[in-house]
Amino acid sequence: MTDKPLRRDAELNRQRIIEAAREVYAARGLAATFDDIAQHAGVGIGTVYRRFPTKEALLEVALEERLEDHVRVAEEALGAADGWAGLTTFLRRAAEMHAADRGLRDVALGADFDVRHVEKMRERVEPLIRRLVERARADGSVRADLVVEDLPLLLMMVSELAYHSHAVRPDLYTRYLQLLIDGLRPAPEAGDLGRPPSADDLETLARHWLPSARR
Repeated sequence: MTDKPLRRDAELNRQRIIEAAREVYAARGLAATFDDIAQHAGVGIGTVYRRFPTKEALLEVALEERLEDHVRVAEEALGAADGWAGLTTFLRRAAEMHAADRGLRDVALGADFDVRHVEKMRERVEPLIRRLVERARADGSVRADLVVEDLPLLLMMVSELAYHSHAVRPDLYTRYLQLLIDGLRPAPEAGDLGRPPSADDLETLARHWLPSARR
């Protein structure tokens, strides 16, 4: 007679842990620990490990819906009327999502976690972002030296400001996002950007900048 209540309690604990993980990762990013999540969920650390033996296992479940939203934003941006509208729509919506959810920001921009769904999301979204950049370059609405690897770095900078300024001015990051977007426009007086980052540069920077499963 006690089996069903125990199974029900176990499922309630699992859902409580998942919801706590979403909230903790959103506020603190993937540097948050299982201790942080257990405390927020009101359960023991052992309960968290019984349901999710690794951080990757919990991330897989907790961030799946948010990662799908990130892909959808890129897909919708491709439907914009022109290259400039598509690219800037993606940047604004991605920045807004990253400002609201630091965990999403970490995984979307390259945090070093071996999570199957994260890798699938990156494989889906990278070609979409590349198409956004190429479309805007082709119609001449952005400077010709913009490369797709620039976008994650721009979003890292803006989302970092959003995190540190949230308690003072939650909207402050939008000012600097606009300054960065204005800098994408082609202009006769635009300075030389120098050598663009490569995919390897981006991966190395993300490894140093963002949380890692091995740190």
